[in-house]
Amino acid sequence: MTTSWAIECDRLRRVYRERSVFGGGKETVAVDEVSVQVPPGIVFGLLGPNGAGKTTTVRVLATLLAPTAGAARVLGFDVLRQASQVRRRIGLILGGDRGVYWRLTGRENLIYFGALNGLGPREAGRRADMLLERVGLSPRANSKVEQYSRGMKQRLHIARGLLTDPDVIFMDEPTIGLDPMAARELRQLVPELARQGKTVLLTTHYMAEADMLCERIAIINQGKIVAMGTPSEIKRGFSGIRVIDVTVREPREGLADEVTRLDGVARADLGTDGAFQKLTVQVAPDCDLRPRLLDLIGETNVEALVEREPTLEEAYLSILR
Repeated sequence: MTTSWAIECDRLRRVYRERSVFGGGKETVAVDEVSVQVPPGIVFGLLGPNGAGKTTTVRVLATLLAPTAGAARVLGFDVLRQASQVRRRIGLILGGDRGVYWRLTGRENLIYFGALNGLGPREAGRRADMLLERVGLSPRANSKVEQYSRGMKQRLHIARGLLTDPDVIFMDEPTIGLDPMAARELRQLVPELARQGKTVLLTTHYMAEADMLCERIAIINQGKIVAMGTPSEIKRGFSGIRVIDVTVREPREGLADEVTRLDGVARADLGTDGAFQKLTVQVAPDCDLRPRLLDLIGETNVEALVEREPTLEEAYLSILR
């Protein structure tokens, strides 16, 4: 089946219902009419706070949960009516300890999951050895998973997700539990997969990671998409802020509160820059705050004043505020 989109959500909705013995029950809307289209061969980031609907969306797309309403398709296949076709073409990398067998070795786990996905013993063994090498687990390939650290288990999750050489890969917070070196290696792997023509949907709480890896981003909050575009579009357009960094020679108590009271200021934070005080001010895009800042702080007390676009983290926090 040919399609111009690798992943499609059309007014996707997922409601969790808690049944009561007395009838009725509580309903929680986890995903609320989400519409997203992801072209093939890119890294797409899905960002949002805990409980925003990221993992639920991933689980619906991976056929682990049925949508309550709307539609979702992967490579043109409907996740509800054509679930088996979807599963043959996707890889799923989840965080945490579940999803692997602790009493088996790392290599035995991969061979087992290879068999479940239709790989013959020789091919499953070959793929297992290659992926264990790729994620740095070859020295512990024959150790039982119960002896693995959390980071090693996460590496095994990554190997399992790539086992069938899938066309679409869902990574739900894949760097959780990884040491800095392993996290760096994963961040190098993700764009390599995209260059091979694979589509990666990535959820993460690390804004720098999303900015580095993702060609397009959607921000979800309370089940709804609140912003979508390239990282630059998110930072410049959706956030509605500019940032001014002021390095102050002589620290002054209460300076951030004074600046916050100025018209057009959304937020002001104080930090340090060596011996100096560092003031980060978020302002409305059309606000010329420079003269008033210099007047308030004192021009001779300003070591440096730089205007810049917000980081993705600053933009993200501004959008969710």
